[in-house]
Amino acid sequence: MRLALLMAGITALALGAVGCAETSDDTGEAAASCAYVIDYDNRHYSDVANIDYRLGEKLGTATQPPCDDTPGHGDDGEPAHRITAYAVQGLDPAIAIAVGDAPDDVILVAVREGGELPPEIDKLPRLAPEQE
Repeated sequence: MRLALLMAGITALALGAVGCAETSDDTGEAAASCAYVIDYDNRHYSDVANIDYRLGEKLGTATQPPCDDTPGHGDDGEPAHRITAYAVQGLDPAIAIAVGDAPDDVILVAVREGGELPPEIDKLPRLAPEQE
């Protein structure tokens, strides 16, 4: 399951989805990319990598907001995506949840106050390099 969690995190980062930020491409022109953000219960969560955790019960449905990382380029961007939210054992859902389309393919996401992870997340064990 840990490998599945890592792969899900890598896939999510690669696909992106929300919260556009400008970067520069090889030509020096501005290019945009979307950060992975989840909305659930009036809170915004972002992904957390390399943390060992246990999945809890199904909570309901979360939303991955729409992303248009290249406005004005003739496409409508990616639409909002509904995704299942799960509790994380030992953590309040106001701090962190796991999201995914199936319980064996989930991503840990947490609310970041001032860009920092909650201390409860820092207390969780890190995945060993061979488990990443």
